[in-house]
Amino acid sequence: MDEIRNEVRECLFYLADVAKLKPGAVVVLGCSTSEVAGGRIGKNSVPELGDVLAEAFISACRERGIEPAFQCCEHLNRALVMEQQTLDRLRLTQVNVMPVPKAGGSTGAAAYKRFEHPAMAMSIQADAAIDVGDTLVGMHIRPVAVPLRMDGKEAKVGRAHVVMAYSRFPNIGGERAQYPSK
Repeated sequence: MDEIRNEVRECLFYLADVAKLKPGAVVVLGCSTSEVAGGRIGKNSVPELGDVLAEAFISACRERGIEPAFQCCEHLNRALVMEQQTLDRLRLTQVNVMPVPKAGGSTGAAAYKRFEHPAMAMSIQADAAIDVGDTLVGMHIRPVAVPLRMDGKEAKVGRAHVVMAYSRFPNIGGERAQYPSK
């Protein structure tokens, strides 16, 4: 379990550094505990593992001043769990549901229990996302999404494949347009 905590933390810190995420940025975690444990997505949910993953992600986000959000599974139309203040600040559409391991996923259900004032949003356009176990979190990143791989190694959490992405501002204008350096 400590290794999984460290892998989640390493992914979040790497993403935050490369994407230059500022305090207050929102990062979505999509996570299949089935895949982390070496199974097939949606087939072997592991609630205890969901709790470890939720705790690790929330903790790492707090260290960096980032606001965490968790994607639920398709049984909840991929709604998102977050703190009420995040939902309110972003003026998101709130929905009435409470995730549980078999309808929402083990990680989303654990996050719901861990947040002080949990809230559920229908959708979001977050600053970045981490996808553990191919859960398809890309729909939650604002345009333009930039895929990210960790240097020198394949990113994994447990046995699950990890994909990360962050957003950048769209470049607009034609051949005479100029863009500020970052």
